[in-house]
Amino acid sequence: MELRVLRYYLAVVREENITRAAEILHITQPTLSRQMAELEDELNTKLFERTNRKISLTEAGMLLRRRAEELVSLADKTEQEFKSGAEELMGLISIGSGVTAATSEALPELLQAYTEKYPQVRFELRTGMAAAIKDQLDKGLLDIGILMEPVEVEKYDFIRLPQKDVWGLLMPEDDALAEKAFITPTDIQSLRLIVNWRITEREAKAWFGGDTNHLNVFCTYDMIDNAALLVKRHLGYAFVIEGAVKQFSGLTFRPLSPEISNTSVLVWKKYQPANQAVQKFIELARNAYRA
Repeated sequence: MELRVLRYYLAVVREENITRAAEILHITQPTLSRQMAELEDELNTKLFERTNRKISLTEAGMLLRRRAEELVSLADKTEQEFKSGAEELMGLISIGSGVTAATSEALPELLQAYTEKYPQVRFELRTGMAAAIKDQLDKGLLDIGILMEPVEVEKYDFIRLPQKDVWGLLMPEDDALAEKAFITPTDIQSLRLIVNWRITEREAKAWFGGDTNHLNVFCTYDMIDNAALLVKRHLGYAFVIEGAVKQFSGLTFRPLSPEISNTSVLVWKKYQPANQAVQKFIELARNAYRA
């Protein structure tokens, strides 16, 4: 299985049409059709469902799409790493994170300071859940991750970042609770809740008085954008971190009392060789947050 063929495959997937994909790839339609047929023969499986209007993927085709994206991304990243010159630092640094105070404050500061020293280095920023970020770190698809604590760091080296993420309740700005400075456990007894259980179980049970089973949890979420849309429609109140909600208009954040907060860590995989650009980034981060 060649990388060239996987790139062809991803073009067909994106365009959902052999003819359009062939035009983008600057090859003939029969050539591309033959390559896709040979790929199916090589894998001994059907990858496409073909109709008159478009091409859709079978279950095996969707699996290959994920694997092809990972392989092509890793190949591109490797190529960039070997383009680093001795005279001027070049390359690509891939960073994955959620939406936290660290990514809205520490990360831009680090990127600005780094770019001033090494303007030829390029960055790839990916947003996702902690599990996805760790998976991509383990596969070598990401160089660096920013993860909210608590984090199992046995596989990673890390730098603790100083920004603190305070948990609170997200509500419409005209809600009665918006008049309060803090939200207490008593305030939410009868509320319909939208919850992200990134708060550890121990912290949650302590804050809620030892039991979370009585809560009216309407929905759980992973990405804050989805929760904010539900709150805007008055479908519930979302437990969120303050650093993730500054960009949403029409909504109000109120912190919990007693306070629940988390810090974040910048992590990279232990014992994994890193290119010079990544090493310099880690060095800069160490110096910035040595305390």
